[in-house]
Amino acid sequence: MTEMGALLEADQLLVGYGGAPVCGAVSVSVQAGEILGVVGVNGAGKSTVVQTIAGRQPALGGEARISGIAVDRDAVHFRRQVAAVFDDDLFFPSLSVAEHLLLVARGHSLEYPEESVRAELDFFGLTDRAAAVPDALSSGQRRRLLLAAGFIRPASLLILDEPEQRLDPVMRDSLAERITAHAAAGGAAVLVTHDPSLLVRTATSCLLIKDEVELVTADQGAAYIAGI
Repeated sequence: MTEMGALLEADQLLVGYGGAPVCGAVSVSVQAGEILGVVGVNGAGKSTVVQTIAGRQPALGGEARISGIAVDRDAVHFRRQVAAVFDDDLFFPSLSVAEHLLLVARGHSLEYPEESVRAELDFFGLTDRAAAVPDALSSGQRRRLLLAAGFIRPASLLILDEPEQRLDPVMRDSLAERITAHAAAGGAAVLVTHDPSLLVRTATSCLLIKDEVELVTADQGAAYIAGI
């Protein structure tokens, strides 16, 4: 039974490949206003967990539900609820930075798409690169474009897989503020990170992914990844 207000609930969720789990079963509930950190060593299964929650691959067992409805990436309800940012670098090669964001904004029926695009370009420091195509961007600029495309669309649940990669310290600070602002506005987030500072600044709880998955505090998760 999904808890009142839970935007995400996983119940004995098993994830993996070829029928073999990569980590222990995940059981967790994330309410509106909460941010769940996800930490562990490389290869522990962090990305596999969040990709399964995001509907990018099937679960091996158990279930995950978004606002009480089973994960289904093709369902309109799911697409309206969930925005996910992975390290895919999937772009249309002939579209500019601004055109990518405008496509997302219009696709999700934003009331003022052009204004929203300008705001994201400014926030992520991409205004001067608005007319550039992806191949002309640095790796850090491509990362910021991916994040801008994730944040520009309306969503209740943000799923962010190591969003701090290739970001400078100033942008990491801005990202932390943006994530916490999303939660403060009634959303929720799942954040995979190797950055102890980002974890402590944002997460209200933390999944430690090992052979057995454990729910710990953000401080405990930060101490764990600092010691890896």
